[in-house]
Amino acid sequence: MPFELKPPPYALDALEPHMSKETLEYHWGKHHRAYNDMLNKLIAGTPLEGKTLEEIIVASYNSGAPTPVFNQAAQVWNHTFFWESMKPNGGGVPSGKLAEAIDRDFGSFDKFKDEFKNAGATQFGSGWAWLLVDREGKLSISKTPNAVNPITEGKTAVLTMDVWEHAYYIDYRNARPNYMGVFVEKLVNWDVVAERYAAATA
Repeated sequence: MPFELKPPPYALDALEPHMSKETLEYHWGKHHRAYNDMLNKLIAGTPLEGKTLEEIIVASYNSGAPTPVFNQAAQVWNHTFFWESMKPNGGGVPSGKLAEAIDRDFGSFDKFKDEFKNAGATQFGSGWAWLLVDREGKLSISKTPNAVNPITEGKTAVLTMDVWEHAYYIDYRNARPNYMGVFVEKLVNWDVVAERYAAATA
């Protein structure tokens, strides 16, 4: 069965004014759709057809020399994870065990926000910033170029921020720092991040 393009878990205008309907129409409706369609085209009739997205990502990473299949598959996964990392009226502060872990591993929530935004700011060119968790519950921040994601290293992500220009150019032009500030303060779905953290540490 071909992969179906999964819609964001909210209406395309639901993140306004922080992320516009026009951005979602282009970013999800055109970019994410193109990755999904090309992935289906590339794997049709190959041994990868019928594999899970995660299995395709691992199989096509090619020891750090990503294949065309990897780029499409990873971008499909990354974008779905990104949409689900946000919600209308998002932002605020996490609570419970996730909040405790952030304070323990970064010193404070404010220090986490600074480190996470710095990962996005220092990712040269296109890529992603990630909040990761290990099996003991320890949190860390990483950044990856282009389509690369933590699955390639067997790591577990609980949050991502897209820093490709198409994520923010319609709304923020070239002001990546402004977009990142709004993402952290107004868009992150901390309930979903907490659920991912709980699942990873269960």
